[in-house]
Amino acid sequence: MTQSLVCPETVSRVSSVLNRNSRQFGKKHLFDQDEETCWNSDQGPSQWVSLEFPQCVQITQLQVQFQGGFSSRHSRLEGSRGGEALCQVVDVYPEDTNALQTFSIPTMEVDRLKLTFEDTTDFFGRVVIYHLRVLGEKAG
Repeated sequence: MTQSLVCPETVSRVSSVLNRNSRQFGKKHLFDQDEETCWNSDQGPSQWVSLEFPQCVQITQLQVQFQGGFSSRHSRLEGSRGGEALCQVVDVYPEDTNALQTFSIPTMEVDRLKLTFEDTTDFFGRVVIYHLRVLGEKAG
């Protein structure tokens, strides 16, 4: 059964936070299901989000809701398990829209993911995400 794989024990990291204001724009807002909050990166190339799961998971879908004008035209998803080096899973090509976008992912068992936003629509390289969901099944 497909379910959200991000849980309270999942460790998340981000490349940056706008003005270092984690209270207003921090990574916790990626997963809070609140339409009013978001993660807002600071400016710069190759913004990213990484996730470390408490156990291996089988990912099948990735859902992202950007703020239009602050999205990514090309994003790279990498994954690994058991402390191995990250390897590329898939490239995704989001639209510059406010809509929740769903990407099918080749089923892969991982305990670590990294999503890198390669080509941002904002001139300064900022990324704004309201929702990030990793869907699949817990392995085992």
